[in-house]
This record gives sequence, structure tokens and C-alpha cells, in this order.
Amino acid sequence: MINNIRLGVNIDHVATLRNARGGNDPQITRAAIIAENAGADLITVHVREDRRHVNENDLKSILSVIKIPLNLEIAANPDMIEIANRYKPHSVCFVPENRKEITTEGGLDVSKNFNKLEKLVKDELDNDINVTLFIDPDKDQIIATKDLGVKVVELHTGAYAEGYGMQLNIETELNKIKEAVQIANDFNINCHAGHGLNFENVSLIASIPNIKELNIGHFLISDAIFNGLENSIFKMKKIIKESTI
Repeated sequence: MINNIRLGVNIDHVATLRNARGGNDPQITRAAIIAENAGADLITVHVREDRRHVNENDLKSILSVIKIPLNLEIAANPDMIEIANRYKPHSVCFVPENRKEITTEGGLDVSKNFNKLEKLVKDELDNDINVTLFIDPDKDQIIATKDLGVKVVELHTGAYAEGYGMQLNIETELNKIKEAVQIANDFNINCHAGHGLNFENVSLIASIPNIKELNIGHFLISDAIFNGLENSIFKMKKIIKESTI
């Protein structure tokens, strides 16, 4: 049986490169259009509180040029909710955010922040925006997600990706993800996955039954420098497809 996994292409780091020099190049809307034409199933962007890469103008511009869904990653706070409600992306993924971090360092602690998240989630659902929680592959976090009434999680694959690169703890981390997917499936929660995935390590994740979507950004933009964004996406789509047969 073929599991048709969607590929979300995160184009944050096109904006990172633009911001390093200022001006308009490279154009993030061009990256979004190329990604869509290359077969991306959705575009993902993370509007951070410090606007270190994508900003509201980018969000508005991208939404005006793409026909595929846009997945907006944001911190779980009222200011970011206001942005989401203003631009109304297809979906919002709540992620933890630390101003000093280089990239997202782990999953959202749903259990600890349950009361805060409850109101924010309701706000988004009331505005007809789909909600996803970016969490570590952990049973307690999935149970808390179920109790919130959220039907989609994105499992943080960072520990698996780091272990794969060092050839350490691959099976342990992979089993955590497999078990989390099974628990989520038992609760009728759909599973996405992402963070640190590349051509070498994506197959083992893509082959897990019931994972519906992968979000990949930094690696694809990095590979695109040498091979072109279209070719990088083509290759990733091919690997994912072959992994799911």
C-alpha cells in the first residue's frame, strides 16, 4: 500500500539570505512559485517574534502568488495569533520559540502550557484555521494534545536526525517516533513530521505508516544553492515516494 505523504517546503531561509544583505533578492515569492511548480504540496514559513527571516509582508506576498496551502509556524502568544487571524493561512503550527536559539530546539510542552494553549487553539479554530502542535514524540504530549481537541501533531525529528548523522541512537529515536505515531493514530490524531530531514535520513521516517506530511526547509534551501530548488524538491519527492511503497 502506498502512503501518499505530502511535502511541505519551508522557505524561511530564502528570506534569511535576503536579510543578510538587505534589499529584495533573493525573492521569497519566486521561491514559493518554484516550489509549487516543482510539486510541493504546501509552503511552510515561520514568522518569528524577532522577524529574523520571514515577516508579515512576506506572508502577504506569498499568499497572493501560491495556489497550494500555506502552513504558518508561530509561537503560541496573542501577538502571533493576531497575525494568523489577519492573514488566514490554511493552517497554523504552534512551535516553541526562544529568541537566542538558532533553530527550533525541541517540541512544544503541551502539558505544561495546556491552559494557555486551550484559549489560543479555540481562537484559531473559531477563525476556521487548522491547528497543528509541534511536539516531541512523547506519549504524555500526545495525550495532552488529545485533551486539547487538536487533531494534528508534527513530530519533532531533530533527535533522530542528529543521531543519524553521528550513527548514534538511530533505532532508539526512530522507535520513539514509531510509537508516537501509533499512539496518535489510536487517538485519531494525524501525524506530520519534520526537523533535520535530508536525502539520507528521510526514508526511514517516510516509511512509517500513518505519517501524512513532512515539512523540510533548511536542507532543501541549502541543496538548492548547488542544484537548484526545483531539482532539490524533485529529488526529495522521489525519495519520499520510493520510501512509501
